[in-house]
Amino acid sequence: MDWSLLGCGASGHVTFAPDEPGLRERFGNTTREGTAWRCLRCGTFVIGEPTASGPADSAPAVRRGDEVRSALILRVFAVERFLRALVFAALAIAVWRFSLSQLSLEQSYEHALPPLKALLRDLGFSVEHSKILGLLNRAFTTDPRILTYLALGCAAYAAVEVLEGVGLWLLKRWGEYFAMIATSVGLPYEIWDLSHKVTWLRVVAFLINLGLVVYLVVTKRLFGVRGGKAAYEARLRSESILDAEIAALQAEQEAAAPAAAPAEAPKAEQPSATDKSAVADEKTEAPEVDEADVTAPPRRHPAP
Repeated sequence: MDWSLLGCGASGHVTFAPDEPGLRERFGNTTREGTAWRCLRCGTFVIGEPTASGPADSAPAVRRGDEVRSALILRVFAVERFLRALVFAALAIAVWRFSLSQLSLEQSYEHALPPLKALLRDLGFSVEHSKILGLLNRAFTTDPRILTYLALGCAAYAAVEVLEGVGLWLLKRWGEYFAMIATSVGLPYEIWDLSHKVTWLRVVAFLINLGLVVYLVVTKRLFGVRGGKAAYEARLRSESILDAEIAALQAEQEAAAPAAAPAEAPKAEQPSATDKSAVADEKTEAPEVDEADVTAPPRRHPAP
């Protein structure tokens, strides 16, 4: 599956028109219908005005390939955190209201319990052995101060879940760290809970939280794993279409520079026609010397 194309189909193309002439030629294409600009996510040319323009350094950061899938997974976890925060926020409000009107709620509880028991009995649910109803019964008879502390604890947990969900939804690195730490804190309790009783719901919840922790540490390279943040950002740059085109343009310019250097080198000065004639005249005007006169020794005549 082409995750980049899927991301463009879900949120639209992200076209960019760089100000640099060389890059502008690579990212722009003239057609009969108009000028088409290249998408930074899927790489296709889209006709119309670019989504953004300016220097290459100001180009929007776009996730491609596996990063689109990773963003989808993190946002699924973010939705789950938002739902969990909603449940605990509602529970905090309910417990707080219970603590303020404990007597009336006890009476309402005792009044609503008989029909509730009859309904659950028809569904085959054993009310006498229900832990949930037992906890509710004890909650209505608990000290109001303890209920207030319980409401504050539920509200704090809901706030943590909201912060965790926001960080995951915005795909921020601090959100990834926060989600990993917050989820890891609850893993020991889940292990302790499984040691007392194993149910499929507890096993699924434990596996989901453990999978989130491992996924964040390995794929996002948290705490220096697999090279840490530097290696993670280097991988993002290697998948960037804009960075790839910048590197290709620089390589072409470096390859063209040595080829142009010999052509621009100054040529050696050749003697002109007048210089050649002057040299020739010097050769013609020079007197000819007999080699025999130069090399032969002088003759001596014998004495009379």
